[in-house]
Amino acid sequence: MLAGKRILLIIGGGIAAFKSLDLIRRLRDQGVKVTPVLTKAAEEFVTPLSTSALAAEKVYRDLFDLTDEAEMGHIELSRAADLVVVAPTTADLMAKMAHGHANDLASTLLMATDKRVLIAPAMNVRMWEHPATQRNLAILTGDDVLVVGPDEGNMACGEYGPGRMAEVPDIIAAIGAALGEGPLKRRHVLVTSGPTHEPIDPVRYIANRSSGAQGTALAAALRDLGARVTFVTGPADVRPPIGVEIVAIETAAQMLDAVEAALPADAAVFAAAVADWRVENASESKMKKDGSGQAPALSFAENPDILATISKGQSRPGLVVGFAAETDDVVANATAKRARKGCDWIVANDVSPETGIMGGDENRIVLISQDGAEDWPRLPKDEVARRLAQRIADAVAG
Repeated sequence: MLAGKRILLIIGGGIAAFKSLDLIRRLRDQGVKVTPVLTKAAEEFVTPLSTSALAAEKVYRDLFDLTDEAEMGHIELSRAADLVVVAPTTADLMAKMAHGHANDLASTLLMATDKRVLIAPAMNVRMWEHPATQRNLAILTGDDVLVVGPDEGNMACGEYGPGRMAEVPDIIAAIGAALGEGPLKRRHVLVTSGPTHEPIDPVRYIANRSSGAQGTALAAALRDLGARVTFVTGPADVRPPIGVEIVAIETAAQMLDAVEAALPADAAVFAAAVADWRVENASESKMKKDGSGQAPALSFAENPDILATISKGQSRPGLVVGFAAETDDVVANATAKRARKGCDWIVANDVSPETGIMGGDENRIVLISQDGAEDWPRLPKDEVARRLAQRIADAVAG
């Protein structure tokens, strides 16, 4: 999806600059032309020679390169790319961007560009959490600058916390989302994912074994096809995808509220494993044993049916896709569910313990529509997501 795109990559001066060399290599593998710009500080971490060799392009370093400036080269550089990426983005670069400084090539390019800018912050945890950096971040996001990361982890300085530059695959995913190309460009797709947690008391809850992996992979695949994705997720085991709007919830009732707030949408995919029941008499205090040997009596109430509510509602998306996790008579039960809920498609799978699908890395689905049941082979969940996202794109944009 990125082939033929042009990226102006500004590399800031930080230990994370070594990741930018890998970023260049991987972008070029996808057919992207990368024009690198090194700040003076960046040259302390990566060399112009290694950067140029990987990019197969001239490396720009000096604002006063007379040959280029005779043709106003810094203006041309700033506008010839499809996207400007700053990775790593130091605290100093963030401050310059936020306050309009233009005293070197990198900051001048950032002031002169008419393209979107994506930054990947990388700095010590104390610098990242400093009020000045957070103020600058707020200014930049208010100016529509895109941000990926930072991640949390161990740092070269020996401290731990947020401040590590995002990993290269996450930066590439954010680049794809920023460019927004593909058959779902300008389309809004809603995806639900993960389990819901229905409280028994403040420390206990009812849940299921869903990891959220399939819904997360699907949201990422739809993003990669150019969609604007709203991702409503319960407390999943997997990290949510980069480049989508994330709405975190815990209960089924909260999920319904978040889904309705996200409408309208061109398509909605309900991959979440929503609890059918909630505890009606949940305690506001932790339940304790009283020595009687009697378990507390729990009273259950039915949760809202999110799929049916949206499928039959006035704000119904053009395509509604439900999921059916079954342990018996998969096709028959899923076909009946499609008719009962009023959705367009059902993605059905067998989640019996022996399949290893729930919580695993692979999935085997049956896609059920008005045309019948289509049995797919067992595939990695990422590949299931890519194929299903393409089918959604064909239906929505076709």
